[in-house]
Amino acid sequence: MLAIKNNIMAGNAARHLGKAYDSLASSVERLASGLRINSAKDDAAGLAVRELIRADIAVLQQGSRNASDGISMLQTMEGALGVMDDNLIRMKELAEQAATGSYSTAQRVIMNAEFSEMADEIDRISTATKFNDINMLNSNVGSVEIHVGTAATIDIDKVDMSKSGLGINTGVNVATRTFTDTVTNTSSGTFVTIGGGTQTLTIQFDDGATTSEDAVVVSLTAQDYTMDELVAEINAISGAMGFEDDGTSKSYVMASTVDDGSGNYSLKLTSRLVAAASEIEISDGTWTDATGALDASADSVDVDAVRTSLDTVTGGVNILTVTDATASLTTLTSAINTKDSARARFGYKMNRLESTIAILDIQSENLMAAESRISDVDVATEMATLTRTQVLAQAGISMLSQANQMPQMALSLLR
Repeated sequence: MLAIKNNIMAGNAARHLGKAYDSLASSVERLASGLRINSAKDDAAGLAVRELIRADIAVLQQGSRNASDGISMLQTMEGALGVMDDNLIRMKELAEQAATGSYSTAQRVIMNAEFSEMADEIDRISTATKFNDINMLNSNVGSVEIHVGTAATIDIDKVDMSKSGLGINTGVNVATRTFTDTVTNTSSGTFVTIGGGTQTLTIQFDDGATTSEDAVVVSLTAQDYTMDELVAEINAISGAMGFEDDGTSKSYVMASTVDDGSGNYSLKLTSRLVAAASEIEISDGTWTDATGALDASADSVDVDAVRTSLDTVTGGVNILTVTDATASLTTLTSAINTKDSARARFGYKMNRLESTIAILDIQSENLMAAESRISDVDVATEMATLTRTQVLAQAGISMLSQANQMPQMALSLLR
């Protein structure tokens, strides 16, 4: 029917043209973004699956990066252990050198100085080596957890590569005699009273075998002495005794005060002789204190018989004598084994992390392929659709133009 009020053909053509334009817009969006699913209306179920897969991919990729960071951390620590290895080897070399009898005491003192410096450097490295402020070499307590995209983690145990952890604390053995009488103030009040004119106090540590320190001979006038005054008198004589021809001190006797933790102070005499003393001789003095604990009437006091008043302190390893140097060789072998064990653990943890990175990358790659199949646009198919909708759109525009001319034909009948 020819009509001028309603143009049904134009409306129909416009509706089909709108559908073609919507389809054309969808194809252009997909081709421009490369995605088949750009919003939930494109494929609601596919969108939900895709987002879960994308989350899994992100976790796996971050897990791979975590493992790489773990390898970097282990490489840092393992590199530090490599430097420690050089130091331990040098220490063992020095110990072997000092273990032979063809060196003098003075020469061994020089060797021991380098020996101690190497140990101190090992201790410094164990404390200073960090990765992101994490230290794994100064304590064997705890571990570092490496998250690798799963609930299960790869744990790396910390190790103690300090001097104490390796058992290479340096120093010498010392013997001390701590007397039982106490005062509450070392600088005031009477600690000992010297009577009967000037008295001579002779202090000498002896190892019970062949070596004795030179005696410290202190002349004390008849008066009351505080503990600090007595300490000063003894140390003044000991410190002024000079040195032997080989450069060692003639006496290592040292006096000091000791706090027992409750505010009471005792007198302590210390021998720094390389071989720990077994006897301390205090003689030629007539002097007493409030408790009689410093009674020098006996010619000698056997340290072994008075264990409650003797502390034998182990200073650590040294190479000051042939005996100590030989013993140090065994200690250093154990330290090297301990260090090698820790270094090996770091090595196989790095290998495990590299394997983890490989499998995480494969998993991530496979999930990306799955996500691509769900989400990515098929360019060939979408181009075919685009071409078809372009033709339909062009045809629709043409037909809409024709339909809009129909009322003009009806008007020609009215002329």
